[in-house]
Amino acid sequence: MGAGENRSVPASEDPTRMHAVTGETESIVDLVLDYSRRRLLSTDTPLDKPETESELKRLAGRTIDERGIGASRALSIFEHVLAPACITIDHPQYLSFIPAAPTKAAMAFDLVVSASSLYGGSWMEGSGAVHAENEVLTWLATEFGLPAGAGGVFVQGGTIGNLSALVAARELAREKRTAAGEPMPARWKLVCSTEAHSSNKSAAKVMDVDVVLVPAGDDGMLRGDAVRAALEEHGGDVFAVIATTGSTNFGIVDDVASIAALKDEFDFWLHIDGAYGLTGMLSPVARERYRGVERADSVIVDPHKWLFAPFDACALIYRDPEIGRRAHTQHAEYLDTLTGKPEWSPSDYAVQLTRRPRGLPFWFSLATYGAAAYRAAITNSLELAQRIADEIRRRPELQLVRDPQLSIVVFEREGWTMDDYERWSAKLLDEQRAFVTPSSHAGRPNTRFAIINPMTTFEQLVGILDSMR
Repeated sequence: MGAGENRSVPASEDPTRMHAVTGETESIVDLVLDYSRRRLLSTDTPLDKPETESELKRLAGRTIDERGIGASRALSIFEHVLAPACITIDHPQYLSFIPAAPTKAAMAFDLVVSASSLYGGSWMEGSGAVHAENEVLTWLATEFGLPAGAGGVFVQGGTIGNLSALVAARELAREKRTAAGEPMPARWKLVCSTEAHSSNKSAAKVMDVDVVLVPAGDDGMLRGDAVRAALEEHGGDVFAVIATTGSTNFGIVDDVASIAALKDEFDFWLHIDGAYGLTGMLSPVARERYRGVERADSVIVDPHKWLFAPFDACALIYRDPEIGRRAHTQHAEYLDTLTGKPEWSPSDYAVQLTRRPRGLPFWFSLATYGAAAYRAAITNSLELAQRIADEIRRRPELQLVRDPQLSIVVFEREGWTMDDYERWSAKLLDEQRAFVTPSSHAGRPNTRFAIINPMTTFEQLVGILDSMR
């Protein structure tokens, strides 16, 4: 039989087997729920570490064939071979990149969302889910100082959120040019800091627009005077300015107030990339750093980062959602029954059509625990970052690269090369003590603690510092 030929379905195979409720189905559900309960309630899940492709092939064997290997064997392979080859993101000593630390309620409810088989793209098909998601988006918008009526949608992640916001910004700029009878620029441009997240440059590439990179200050902050120079040079070609509230590498919050003040003189869309750090605005300890966010035309924040939701969820919020709707609503004969109605359909507000209601796990956790619990957990991260920064200052062999603003602490070990950091990092993971990867800044190697998980302790961090002696 050739590779392109269709295999006939065995006559003995029941086409309803995978969907009907049978004894086999009950057994599968029991297996999965039992594993999920054990994992959710585990207090000693190891960090684990990656394996080689050849070793995974050897250990897992062939899992896909015509007859199936059965749920028990498939789950066993996942539990004992595949899962241990994935680093445990919600481990308290996962301190690299930007960790995730979903609440137990959020993770548990993620099972409910999947079990309920919900579609979250339109009000017609998922009004209850959309209502709950919108309540969360309204709460976030209020926290960020945006006006009544602000709203948006939960998308996959910050990259999609940034892209969707910038598409709406350019569409508005086009509308304004058309209404004024003015020609379009030869090239549209967006302005952002040299330290802005790579997803903004990726969005520009997808949109085929130019990026004007503006140097940040020595402290990593983008300020209005630098943005002014770019706006004066490039004029009406600029359709958007991006401010970052919590850079990925250092957790630096741009001077949003001075950037937002430029809107009084220049016509541009102000987008806030707050994927990681805008969450800090919910804590009274850091709120003052975010002055100016209330003037944004759009913001994003990722609940799967510092708002303790499971992967994957980014909240995209427009000051005027109608602009987002005009930019993103898809039109087709079979969709007109949805797009022709006034109800809120999430797929109208981003570059997506099919979507699961990914904001529901966050909604359930927030509704369960209340906003005060979130403020306390966020404040804990901020305070722990300052405390371990003080400890680093006390150690002569260590040096802070920058004083932490939020919950990221970047530091150097005197005399170490990148090879030294690599060996140290690998040893920590091999010993299952921590996951702390090397980084660099201005050509110098360093490492960093990204503190998100409320279960991370000062003593754990001190132990990692001790291992650098």
